[in-house]
Amino acid sequence: MSGWYESLAEEDFSRARTRELLSRVAGLLDPGRERLLSFEDVVAVLKPGSETYVGMKAVPVELIVGSEGRYRDFNRHFLPRREFLRSRWVSVDLAHYQDVPLPAVRLYEIGGLYFVRDGNHRVSVARMRGQGAIDAEVTSLDAEVSLRPGMTLDELKSEVLSYEKRRFYEHTRFGALTGDQSLDFTSPGRYDVIVEHILVHKYYVNQSMTGEIGFDQALFSWHENVYRPIILAIEEEGLLSRFPGRKPSDLYVFIVQHWDELKHKYGLEFPLSEAARDYGQRFGKGFGARLRDRIARLWRRFVGLLKEEAKRRP
Repeated sequence: MSGWYESLAEEDFSRARTRELLSRVAGLLDPGRERLLSFEDVVAVLKPGSETYVGMKAVPVELIVGSEGRYRDFNRHFLPRREFLRSRWVSVDLAHYQDVPLPAVRLYEIGGLYFVRDGNHRVSVARMRGQGAIDAEVTSLDAEVSLRPGMTLDELKSEVLSYEKRRFYEHTRFGALTGDQSLDFTSPGRYDVIVEHILVHKYYVNQSMTGEIGFDQALFSWHENVYRPIILAIEEEGLLSRFPGRKPSDLYVFIVQHWDELKHKYGLEFPLSEAARDYGQRFGKGFGARLRDRIARLWRRFVGLLKEEAKRRP
């Protein structure tokens, strides 16, 4: 009887590998959609706060969307992507056939979804068998952004950036004070950098005054006397074309840091325009690289149109 169960478990793994291959072929136009999320990458984007031990609970298998260390071994449906996983996978599946109890998996919860700390094969087998929930020992990480099943890392970044911008504009009244709605970034965490820049500007302005200006005044002064001149320098030097995919506000942050380094090296009078030009020459992409990026963007747009067209078909 055990030999029969072993054969069934072997067939289950082979069937899982076939499904993974078909899923990979179906996702050729959008490979990122098929990747299992890396817990480390998600933490780097969300920057969660406190950690709380929740304990044992039954977790819906469909809400387990990533792994702490084995995200390359399984796809987003937790189907095995490597043949070397067979032995361990089959042994877990065999335990189900023989009604052998397995230890609970260990999971991280963040933003409403779960990531495997220990038990990737058990989650994979449970998913393959159509199991609704799995017993898990859960540790929860505090995050201000909610996640949803099926999100890619790029979609997660976009969600975080939207949240950060909304929070920054609400807390600082940036739009109302400056009339500027275009403070946008391509990497999370930049709005905190902007607050630091405003506070540093406030400190230096107050050094030359008898009274102390408030944050609102400092923000407006920073925008008019620091931020806008640098954005104008970026436009005059045509730097944005040398940094495909970046926003003007991204370059502001990079150039300020570069300008500060140059002033330490060549003196406080080093011109902003020269700093912007030097940054573009040192770190910007040449024509060939920009052309390749342009072709890649056109290809992604074409793929998106094909997917939209496929959704509209009956």
